[in-house]
Amino acid sequence: MSETSEIFRDSFGTITKEGKRNWVYAKWPKGKFYNGRTVVSIVYLIVFFTLPWIKYRDEPLFLFNLVERKFILFGTIFWPQDFFVFALAMLTFIVFIVLFTVVFGRIFCGWVCPQTIFMEMVFRKIEYWIDGDAEKQKRLNAMPWNGEKILKRSGKFLAFFTMSFIIANYFLAYITGMDHVMDLMKGGLATHLDVFIPLVIFTFVFFFVYWWFREQACLIVCPYGRLQGVMLDPNSIVVAYDYVRGEPRGKISKDEPEKKGDCIDCFDCVRVCPTGIDIRNGTQMECVNCTACIDACDAIMTKVHRDTGLIRYASENNIKKGEKLHMNIRTGAYMVVLFVLLGVLTTLLVTRKDIQATIMRAQGMLYQEQPGNKISNIYNIKLINKTRKDIPVQLRLEDEEELHGTIKMVGKDLHVPSESVGDGIFFVIMDKSELHHRKNKIEIGVYSGDKKIDEVKTNFMAPNN
Repeated sequence: MSETSEIFRDSFGTITKEGKRNWVYAKWPKGKFYNGRTVVSIVYLIVFFTLPWIKYRDEPLFLFNLVERKFILFGTIFWPQDFFVFALAMLTFIVFIVLFTVVFGRIFCGWVCPQTIFMEMVFRKIEYWIDGDAEKQKRLNAMPWNGEKILKRSGKFLAFFTMSFIIANYFLAYITGMDHVMDLMKGGLATHLDVFIPLVIFTFVFFFVYWWFREQACLIVCPYGRLQGVMLDPNSIVVAYDYVRGEPRGKISKDEPEKKGDCIDCFDCVRVCPTGIDIRNGTQMECVNCTACIDACDAIMTKVHRDTGLIRYASENNIKKGEKLHMNIRTGAYMVVLFVLLGVLTTLLVTRKDIQATIMRAQGMLYQEQPGNKISNIYNIKLINKTRKDIPVQLRLEDEEELHGTIKMVGKDLHVPSESVGDGIFFVIMDKSELHHRKNKIEIGVYSGDKKIDEVKTNFMAPNN
């Protein structure tokens, strides 16, 4: 392309040269891809609005309570001590998104991104139902403030704000639990300010995003679009215009004998674009792969009796050289890393213990001489119960290096309440004749009944022989 043809990449189509907002009036798309996205969105919304109500053992199925540092995933409780599992899961997800983008472009953004689903499949449809399609919206915006405009604007404002409030409630339910949200509804604002204030903030944030900010969230805030240029290669499948088949563009005319491309320059692909770009300029940061332009172009091609697919899912090499998708070194490397991360993450989840024990020798004390030619060391134990039931705990000295001894608790026996932390103090007592080193390795088993739930290795200090 010439330098002039690339000038569109130097600016946003939704922002003027003066830095003002260039409002996008997107035409209501219709077609098989839009119908497919609608089905996906319905499933997504059903899951989104259903999950907070589902409980497992009186706990939410999903909970991400950052304040109390409590996380529940598919009924399994995770604590701050499990944060490394979350970090690894997030890293795995990022690698997955990178791999997915390398192969399939920004299909995530167009089909399952919450911002796209709520904007295009909820709020945009409300706007279409109240204000009408793109042309009616333009006329409504240009008309003076008469009865019709006031009625429609107030109706849309109320509908947008109500929907934002509903979404904020469910968003908050994923953080604090639906029970806390319902307590706010029943008990009033004064007794639940800790829930009410975040609810108000979330409501206004969502309202601002979907009423005014809209596609700017994808263009300015979300970093994924900017990373797209780094991750894509000529084999990545994206929503693309077939310039080989479509150029040169031109209106259909019987009086012009010269051969023209299939693109009739109708601009329908531009009119339906929610970010206001012209896909015929090539892959752009603003494109979220929503497929609206594919449906619009296919409809026009059908009307003019030409083959559909002028705009379609394709790679640059597929359009330019007719090549099919094939594996390259970078994609293979991402897949190897992804499978390794998935393996490690699966291993950590499978081997994750319900009771986590930490045992440390008491500071400032080496050992104590006991009657009967015995030596004792004093230890502190901290137990984290990640389950939903109270667990009585017993400690046993495991045989290691043929060392034998006894454990004596200080005070009451160990009993760790559900989803809580317990601690205690105990002595390990051994026969001096068995201790041949100043620092002796021992292993303490943590049992609940006859079930061994954890084991901790530590040192037992003794006099020099």
